[in-house]
Amino acid sequence: MKIIHRSALRDLLLTFGLSLAFLNSVLMMEKLIRLSRLLSGVGASLFDMARIILYIQPQLLMLTIPMSLLLSVLLVYGRMNFDSEIIVLKASGMNFMSISRPVFIVGVFCFFATLTVSFYLGPKSSVKLREAVSEIIASRSTMALEEGTFNSSFKDIVIVVKGKKSADTIEDIFIYDNRSKDEPKVLMAKQGKFFAQDGGDIGLLLTNGYMNIMRGTITTELFFEKYNMVLSLGAGATAPRKMEFTPSQLLDQSRTIDSYKKKVAFYLELHRRFSLPAVCLVLAFLGPPLALASGKSGKLGGLALGLIVFVLYYTLLIYGESMVNAGKIPHYAGSWLATLLMGIFSWVMFRKESLR
Repeated sequence: MKIIHRSALRDLLLTFGLSLAFLNSVLMMEKLIRLSRLLSGVGASLFDMARIILYIQPQLLMLTIPMSLLLSVLLVYGRMNFDSEIIVLKASGMNFMSISRPVFIVGVFCFFATLTVSFYLGPKSSVKLREAVSEIIASRSTMALEEGTFNSSFKDIVIVVKGKKSADTIEDIFIYDNRSKDEPKVLMAKQGKFFAQDGGDIGLLLTNGYMNIMRGTITTELFFEKYNMVLSLGAGATAPRKMEFTPSQLLDQSRTIDSYKKKVAFYLELHRRFSLPAVCLVLAFLGPPLALASGKSGKLGGLALGLIVFVLYYTLLIYGESMVNAGKIPHYAGSWLATLLMGIFSWVMFRKESLR
């Protein structure tokens, strides 16, 4: 029996690792393309993109670990069912609980792995990602600006420079700032220097210049020795997100905010940090009977079943959260609705297969 469990566990871990790498690669492409558009304007290097890819991984693992768990179980146990190995094991006296023991081991491992990502690695990597993006923008913005050309990398801002004094300093600057549609600004300065501000913002310190502010038909002209502009490559690109908060911080935020929508958003994120790891335990019970229910369809049938299960799960999850946002049900009910229904379904399926 130990040999059988060891063999099944080895196959599960190998398939789980391959599924995890595949799903992470697929989901990473969308985020990477979005960040590439953001960073291409400042000439990000290959090393910079490698750092970004590394910091993105924990955010993806929250989703891909449960998905990889179910896919690995469906593929391995589906193959065993296709080769009639499950029938042989039952005929030799092994009950379904014993046959499924390797799945429970992998399920518990995935539970703690997802919990670690949810509580520690996810928030840390999100902060590191925002800081890295800000650092790359601040350090390479000067290199992205070509002398004598219009540069519109920064959102709603056009910059023209005549020269570069150093790696982070530009000279003879013209700036058109249209971020405030009612009050566009035109700035000219002798010198400017990019730097990273606290909180992930990008700063451009202008010296010895003047600014024209247009309000309808009225124009105001101001002269300055130093003027600090806050820049952004995209809306909300450097703004802190809920993913950056730990569960305790999410709970504190939800208690201090008065707005119902913002309070609910923090509560939903908090419950998600617990419900996604809990799904791994649920899938450990759902995977084996689902693999046997697919019959002789093989790996393709298992893959299709896995996709259907996750589509249904995330549909219920989104529906529950929508009901919470509409104020129709409490936040804890909407957050755990999908996990609870899947848990009941998993237990019924596992119990039914055990009694056969």
